[in-house]
Amino acid sequence: MAVGLVMDLVAIVTLAYGLYYRRHHRRDLLFAYVALNVGIFAVVSLLLVQRVDIAVGFGLFGVLSIIRLRSDEITQQEIAYYFVAIALGLVNGIAGATWPLTALLLDVVLLAVMYVADHRRLLGRTRQQIITLDVVHADPDLLRVDLEARLRAKVLHLVVTQIDYVRDVTVVDVRYVVPHARVGTR
Repeated sequence: MAVGLVMDLVAIVTLAYGLYYRRHHRRDLLFAYVALNVGIFAVVSLLLVQRVDIAVGFGLFGVLSIIRLRSDEITQQEIAYYFVAIALGLVNGIAGATWPLTALLLDVVLLAVMYVADHRRLLGRTRQQIITLDVVHADPDLLRVDLEARLRAKVLHLVVTQIDYVRDVTVVDVRYVVPHARVGTR
């Protein structure tokens, strides 16, 4: 179990501090990822020693994850980090003691995938944002022109999610590409 714990701690520190925090700078989620991972490792290790049905453990993790994910608004990217934190805890808790090389290989694969998939060079110029405008545009082309002027970027896709004619407000979900000079501002 000690080998699995060491591998798990190295993996979660790499994910949480090395990848997530350096890219997204949310201290609250960094703590949540580490705590969730270590908690899952501890429970899985206990379940393996006590010979409780593994389905009970997975059910417990599912309930805890749903409660946590529903209690705060987070992005799909952050949910992916949650999932990998859970997977690292499970991999190292289950396979760390009996198959350490398999666990190590899976840790490396999970971390490498997250490194590449969330790298700013991959899709770094593409952004998504919910924008509230202080105007209602009847013409979709004028809406696109207005958004491009405000964002100083090319709009790829937009969906109007709300229009309020009383307050003269439009809420738009926008996908856009920032110019090359602004790529580093993530």
